[in-house]
Amino acid sequence: MNYPRDLFFRHVAQTSPEPLALEIVSANGSKLFAADGMEYLDFISGISVSNLGHNHPEINAAVIEQVNKHTHLLVYGEFIQSAQTGLAKLLCSLLPSSLNNVYFVNSGAEAIDGALKLAKRSTGRFEILSCRNAYHGSSTGPLSIMGSEEYKTAFRPLLPGTGLIAFNNPDELKCITEKTAAVVIEPFQAEAGVRIPDNEYFVALRKRCDETGTLLILDEVQTGFGRTGKMFAMEHFGIVPDILVLAKALGGGFPLGAFVANESMMKNLTHHPVLGHITTFGGHPVSCAAALASLKVMVREKYYLQVAEKAKLFRSLLADLPGLIEFRSAGLLMAAEFESFETNQKIIKALLSQGVLTDWFLFSPQSMRLAPPLIISEDEVRFGCEKIIKVVKSIHQK
Repeated sequence: MNYPRDLFFRHVAQTSPEPLALEIVSANGSKLFAADGMEYLDFISGISVSNLGHNHPEINAAVIEQVNKHTHLLVYGEFIQSAQTGLAKLLCSLLPSSLNNVYFVNSGAEAIDGALKLAKRSTGRFEILSCRNAYHGSSTGPLSIMGSEEYKTAFRPLLPGTGLIAFNNPDELKCITEKTAAVVIEPFQAEAGVRIPDNEYFVALRKRCDETGTLLILDEVQTGFGRTGKMFAMEHFGIVPDILVLAKALGGGFPLGAFVANESMMKNLTHHPVLGHITTFGGHPVSCAAALASLKVMVREKYYLQVAEKAKLFRSLLADLPGLIEFRSAGLLMAAEFESFETNQKIIKALLSQGVLTDWFLFSPQSMRLAPPLIISEDEVRFGCEKIIKVVKSIHQK
């Protein structure tokens, strides 16, 4: 009996009938190491989490130092904790001046929930618009604005007052009216298979929100912290949201999310009612210590400046894959689209046997996800892409 595997399937709740079920015992840089001795090149970074790779020594040191000081003390927002305040200060220093107040939570889904509440409380409106094929989390609030009915039907009724518009379609911006509290949108649609908007689209969206008094909530959970070649993806379009949502790479490998807004707006959660939004473990000091260390490294080393060249290398190596329909890239958030989910599944499974970890996208299952750590070396990119080429050619010939 494979005892750990048996325990995994017996006692750990599953999310699908066929999980990968790899027993990973350690990780370092861009590599994962399994109990059976197999080594995997991580081409997905825990779904855009490990931007600095795995087992970073400065993050580890910060975590150990914080654990030796204290862990949880009290519910969020009551005690002054240096890891929280230090992280909030550094984060705000990297953002436009209007985004100067941070509410820390535990995940991206929680951050979206908080942003939705803040938007309703600040505008006195209840309509929320999001985009078709958008993913913002799976708890009830984010699920209500998810852009695919397939994942929502089984859990209805959900929140009322939600609607969907087409991403990158200026004609549908007219759906934003004086009744709309907020539009929730990603700068690049991730789970739709990396969809790239026109530069003018976000300028027009920002203008329409201003005209109608609607808040713009930008979901940078997957795109933030260098993934697209800028510290934040909004920099590509020259726009500033009213509320910015962050998670994944924010935590440096630890659970952490945040929504960021103007201080005056955020104060709406402190009265009528008091404790308008509350969390026990949000902004956990250990997570904040890891995040602060991670952000300091990113600011110092500027790995995001290497993203464009590494993405260009991926594209050049994979451009002539047999059966490739399209290769899309927002920096190192990349999608290689094939003819079907079945084909993509075969490729992903075969790559696992070759020691390369890839994945598919929720709303574009025929597209292979490529989102390696930003610190990945050129040699590792070439090694992984050689494996992809070999596998795709083998499958295409059958």
